[in-house]
Amino acid sequence: MPVVFPPEADERLSSWIARMAPFYAMTVSEFLAELGLSDRDMFDLEWRMSEGEGARIALRTGLSVEAIQVMTFCDFIPDVRMMVARRNRHHCPYCPADVHRRSMSLPWAFRCPVHGADLQDTAGATLPAMMGGTRMAALAAHAKAGSAVLGSWLRGAGQGALDAPEMLAVLTARHRRASPPSLAEQPRMSLQTRRDYHDFLTTPIIRQALTVVVPEYDEVAPLLAKPVRPGLHALAQGSLLQGFALTVGIGRIVEDPVACAIKVLLASDADGQVRVREALATWPLSLRRRISARLWRAQRDERERQSAAKPRKRRQSHEFRLIQSHEYRSRIS
Repeated sequence: MPVVFPPEADERLSSWIARMAPFYAMTVSEFLAELGLSDRDMFDLEWRMSEGEGARIALRTGLSVEAIQVMTFCDFIPDVRMMVARRNRHHCPYCPADVHRRSMSLPWAFRCPVHGADLQDTAGATLPAMMGGTRMAALAAHAKAGSAVLGSWLRGAGQGALDAPEMLAVLTARHRRASPPSLAEQPRMSLQTRRDYHDFLTTPIIRQALTVVVPEYDEVAPLLAKPVRPGLHALAQGSLLQGFALTVGIGRIVEDPVACAIKVLLASDADGQVRVREALATWPLSLRRRISARLWRAQRDERERQSAAKPRKRRQSHEFRLIQSHEYRSRIS
């Protein structure tokens, strides 16, 4: 080919093909046929491209096979495919609209890898605007740790005792029964406004362990948008804020899995504890034993704290009074 666009930094193969085809006044299918790949879909090609197909593209374009392989997801495990969007998940204000990068198609990318800018959701909001600068600074280390775990998992590298799906199962478990917004969660409203929004104020909301592990998310997330989908679907179909909260939750669990599990179990109701324990059943036996041992002590301490906080009722005396009520002065009983 006489003219070939050099791939942008971190650009994916489908983005590069979609930019090349209009330059030659072709559709994507026609351009793939020109490359000798008439029976392939460019998104499938990103995931499973043989050496012969890579050599065929290199022969027609002049790019090296290594440069073409870098634009694919061949090093990702199959379970990650459901999480990779066909375009950039979120928008960088400095990136060209027709360039889609590999890392920006993943749900745990929150900054542009090229420009370093905070990514924007469909409404143009950024995480610092939604979370606040103080919260973002406090959660930065946990988000970095969670991104590292997810980055290793997508390439098939284990992370010690726990893996990403096992932690996501706990974070998305329903630890309490669904309930309407509490008074602390409701915005300030007049009596007439409360009547107008009665249906909203009485709508049951799913309660998940994510809000216990990451209470900062519970403070800023919109009420009806707090619940996330279960398991891996939580990252695959979540919003920018939900993806950030899940990444922070994974980072906190990696730091201290026993403490996080106990915190969730203490905040759970009876049915929720059953569901959380079912999610914990995939964790290693050694971790579950440590959780059980520390949970018993934590429950005992919580009972003692609650009993100490309750005011003791004064015991009623059953002894006869020496002075009867009729012997008091007038108008005093």
